[in-house]
Amino acid sequence: MSNSTIENDVSVRFRLLNSFLLFYSIALAGLLPAQAAAAAQAPAPWQISTPAKSGLDETRLASLYVSIRDDPRHDLKGIVILRDGKLVDEAYFNGDGPGTLHDIRSATKSITATLMGIAIQRRFIHSVDDPIAMYLPGLPRDGKQDIRIRDLLNMRSGLDANDEDPSSPGDEDNLDRSTDWMKTAYEIPMKTRPGTQYQYCSLDAFLTGAIVENATRMPLDQFAKKNLFGPIGIKEFEWRHVPVNRTTGQGNLKITARDAAAIGELFLNGGRVQGRQVIPADWVRTSMESQVSISSSDPYADHYSFMWYTKTEFTGDRQIIVHFASGNGGNKIYVVPSLHMVIAITSSAYSTNYGQRRSRDILLAILAAAHP
Repeated sequence: MSNSTIENDVSVRFRLLNSFLLFYSIALAGLLPAQAAAAAQAPAPWQISTPAKSGLDETRLASLYVSIRDDPRHDLKGIVILRDGKLVDEAYFNGDGPGTLHDIRSATKSITATLMGIAIQRRFIHSVDDPIAMYLPGLPRDGKQDIRIRDLLNMRSGLDANDEDPSSPGDEDNLDRSTDWMKTAYEIPMKTRPGTQYQYCSLDAFLTGAIVENATRMPLDQFAKKNLFGPIGIKEFEWRHVPVNRTTGQGNLKITARDAAAIGELFLNGGRVQGRQVIPADWVRTSMESQVSISSSDPYADHYSFMWYTKTEFTGDRQIIVHFASGNGGNKIYVVPSLHMVIAITSSAYSTNYGQRRSRDILLAILAAAHP
């Protein structure tokens, strides 16, 4: 059902009242009337709510939006808040709007891992404990034959590929310069025994996507369109392709902030949308577990599991467990089960020292505004 059809089915009185409430809250943040009007159109299947009706402090939210408007860096793009399956609030900044496709960078990894779960459910791939050599023809037998799919998903492949070390031969920048990404990936040497040591490695996510492509005999973006994006209503997206004929499973997916929130809501609901099990429920549970402790190397997360992060946040006297996908610049999909809430943040603060910190500050401000 189109947005216009939904709007026509709503009574005039409700539409006017709701538009006034949305306009008022967004106007406080200094946004344009056109953006307020766009925000008043909720995508199916979401119903429209208001912060007050959904247990969020409107004054705190308005103050947050004003601080973003006044930020001289002008690179925060969007915030979408869902609670109890309703679109509670959204705000856009610095030229973006509800329909803007935004590069979520490495938050893409969480989606690539999800596609692996779907491929296993559909029996294109047998198990996360399969050696990756089963799906990567010609893989050198220099220790890589001992890497399991699970090791890729938990960033413990053992490859000499550390994105936080520019001298690492498998650093993502080396991939970006490659004229044949698979050939380059195969040439990366082993450094440690698979399954023993976590390090942030985009190559692991790229190989995860390549395995899905080989097993399904479909480009990763087309497999996603058919099996994930289509079922949850994502219609427009762009996903980078690289030589030779591969999709970048580790990043560079462009979607809207609303669609990022829809992915978060899918995980909040155990992989179901409108009664359909899109992702296996056990895959969602494992992704929300704490398989690998990473707090010693990552100040923003406690644990990692199937390319999703987990962090216990503190606000007032409350401890709140948050699961999230994370991308360069502060792009986030936060899933907060205890509050039945999803928060999506889009940001263009790429390769800065403040993008991640700012998004966490926004998260904490929203959590503080949310009544239990």
